[in-house]
Amino acid sequence: MTAFPSIDIAQSTPTGGAIARMVKAHYALGDVAHCVLMRRGFNQVYELRFADGRQAVARLCADRPRGAPNTAYETAMLWHLKAAGAPVAAPLAARDGAASTALPLPEGPRPLVLFEHLPGEWPGESVPDTEATGRGLAMLHELAQGYAGPPSLYQLDLPDLLRAPLQQLCAAPAMDDGLRADYSALAGRLDARITALLPTLTRVACHGDCHGANNFMTDGPDGTRVASFFDFDDTGPGLLAYELCVYLWNNLPRKVDGVLDEAGLTRWRHYLAGYRSVRPLAQADFDAIAAFLAVRQFWIMGETAGRQATWGTQTMPTAQLRSVLKVMEYWEPFKTPV
Repeated sequence: MTAFPSIDIAQSTPTGGAIARMVKAHYALGDVAHCVLMRRGFNQVYELRFADGRQAVARLCADRPRGAPNTAYETAMLWHLKAAGAPVAAPLAARDGAASTALPLPEGPRPLVLFEHLPGEWPGESVPDTEATGRGLAMLHELAQGYAGPPSLYQLDLPDLLRAPLQQLCAAPAMDDGLRADYSALAGRLDARITALLPTLTRVACHGDCHGANNFMTDGPDGTRVASFFDFDDTGPGLLAYELCVYLWNNLPRKVDGVLDEAGLTRWRHYLAGYRSVRPLAQADFDAIAAFLAVRQFWIMGETAGRQATWGTQTMPTAQLRSVLKVMEYWEPFKTPV
């Protein structure tokens, strides 16, 4: 038999069968009848169905460009929210009561977390669902108060949202000197602008990625729509203006001169109306939302650039970097839509 030298692995993808065996060994949930990979993104997410018909979702957590998974904070916060009555996909405890278990892999151990399965459907472009999403997010912010569990490893603030992503982006192979200078200049202007606003801005326990596709909708007992939230991988203490900007950023056209059409503007207004029906939104926080649009783009691009070992060097070609920069510069003077 040929002996192969050990090799470094960036990120392996276990089969559904491997995850099923791990779950059966570490969770008192019975036999796993079905386990398949749903998607591979920042992490690997698996769909599970047990012999008794119960369903769950497993997430195999991966290191991010920012560092190790924020699992202890995320799971403790979700248990806190669930106990307070929030409709969230809470973690399922392992046999030993732990919120996660370590899966041994060639690249090293990675946390595996099981979450409750949420029923429902995505909100899409439904105006009532959009308003319920804003209302549900405000409920999360309200119910997160009083959390006293493990601290978060990360903050949704300028160091993690803008400064570190800029470094990752500038190191991307497709960057040239001119683009690097232009991106750095834009980041510097945003940094200075937002830093001046920080004393006036509200901080909350953020979901971190409430863009309209990380919650499912169901009908409540009185017929009103209810938003149930999942995918708290980016949760952490942070700025409310950034948290609210994520939905707006996700709906803006990715082109110069692109603005919300009338339908998009209506959804945005209802999203904010839903939020304000539960929590006040200070004028300073509202005004600052637009300032974070390009910050959100920096964050997602830094995440992409920092995954060269797993996603490759061609995820952001130079031409794309040039076109996205123009869009971000177009967003820079935006005022928050009213």
